[in-house]
Amino acid sequence: MVSTASSPPQTASRSHGLSSERLELIDTFLRDRYVDTGLLKGCVTLVWRRGEIAHLSALGQSDAERGQAMRTDSLFRIYSMTKPLTSVAFMMLVEQGLVALDDPVSRYIPAWKDLGVYDGGFMETFRTRPTQRPMQIIDLLRHTSGLTYAFQQQTNIDAAYRKLGVGGGEPVGTLEGLIGALAGLPLEFSPGTAWNYSVATDVLGYLIGVISDQPFEEFLRTRLIEPLGMADTGFFAPPDKADRLATCYMLTPKGVVVYDDAQASPYRAPPAFASGGGGLVSTARDYLQFCRMILGKGSLEGHQYISPKTLQLIAANHLPGGADLKTLSRSMFSEAAYGGIGFGLGFATTLDPPTTLIPGSAGDLFWGGAASTYFWIDPAEDLAVVFLTQLVPSSAYPIRRQLRTLVYSAFTEAN
Repeated sequence: MVSTASSPPQTASRSHGLSSERLELIDTFLRDRYVDTGLLKGCVTLVWRRGEIAHLSALGQSDAERGQAMRTDSLFRIYSMTKPLTSVAFMMLVEQGLVALDDPVSRYIPAWKDLGVYDGGFMETFRTRPTQRPMQIIDLLRHTSGLTYAFQQQTNIDAAYRKLGVGGGEPVGTLEGLIGALAGLPLEFSPGTAWNYSVATDVLGYLIGVISDQPFEEFLRTRLIEPLGMADTGFFAPPDKADRLATCYMLTPKGVVVYDDAQASPYRAPPAFASGGGGLVSTARDYLQFCRMILGKGSLEGHQYISPKTLQLIAANHLPGGADLKTLSRSMFSEAAYGGIGFGLGFATTLDPPTTLIPGSAGDLFWGGAASTYFWIDPAEDLAVVFLTQLVPSSAYPIRRQLRTLVYSAFTEAN
C-alpha cells in the first residue's frame, strides 16, 4: 500500500527546543511501521511546545475505500478523549459552589440511594451487601465508583450491562435511560476501594444537566467548546463538515476492516445520547485548544475557564492512599498503562516516570480514545501532543508509548 501525505509536515522555528530533523522521524516511523503496511489507514500528529506548533502532519487516508487523503483538519471520533472535557466542565460547577466532591451521588440521583455491592448471583437473582460508604462525586471523576463498562467482560455485572444494552462502546438509548438502568444493578465494589474504567463520566454528563438546569451538550458547548474556539468539535459532524469525517476501522483476526463507514456513520446526525464519556468528534487543532488551556493553568487567550488552584486539584493523583493504577485497578481495559500512573479528576497522571519505562515528566496529564487516539500535556516542558487516528481497539498496537519516545527524543532543550 502506498501512503499519501495530504500535506507536508509543518514545523516552526527552533525556539521550541526540538530538533526539526528528529520531529520528521515521527512521520517516517508512522509511515513505515503503520501506514504503508496498512496497520493504520491514516493519522494526524500535532506537537506543540513553548507557544508554537513544532510539528503538524497528516499521513495516509481518512477513507481508504474511497481514496480520500487524510487532512490536518479531518474529523475523528475521539471517544474517551471526551472524558477530560466533561470532567473540566463538571469542575466548573464545583467552582460555582453548586456541588462538592464529597457530595453523595444519591443527592442528585435519589434512585441510587440504596445501591449495593455485588455479592453473588446473576441478573435475575443478584445478591448484594451494603457499601462501606455512599458513592461520592469524586468517585465518578476518578473511576472508583463501582460502576463498570459492558465491554470489560469479566463479571456478572459486566454481563448484565450487556444484557440491558447499557455501558457499551457506542451509547444506545438515552442518558436518562442509562441512569434508570444502573439504579437496578449492583456495584462491582464498594466506592473508593478500587479503580475500574466505567460509564462514570457519562453519569457526570447527566449530573451536569441536572445541576446546571440545561442540557449537558449545551453546557459543554457554551462553557468550553465554543469559547475555546473548538469550531469543529461536537457530538456529530454536521452536513457542511461531514465530508471531513474519517472512516473508523477495526483490527480483527482477518485484518483491518471497516467499523464505521464515514458515509453511513451515526456521527453524521445528532445523537439521542450525548455521551460525556465518549461522544465527541474533533480535530487535532481543536483538541490542542483544550490542551493549551490546561497548559495555561486554566486560561487561554485572556479568558479564564477554571482557576489554577482548581486545575492543581484536577491534576493531582486522587487514588486512595496515593496508590497507582497497577495497585488499585481491577479493570480489564483502560486507556493507560498502569505502573507509575495515577489518576486525577478526569485525567491519568504520571507519578514516577522511571516506573512507567517511557519518557515523560512527573505531573504530565493524558488519556486516549477507543479508536487509538491519544493526547498528553506536559506542563513541566510546556508541551502538548495530539495524535488522531481511527482504529479500534486502542490496545491493538503500542503506538502511544512509541510516539512518546519519538517526541521526547526530539528534545534539544529541557526545562
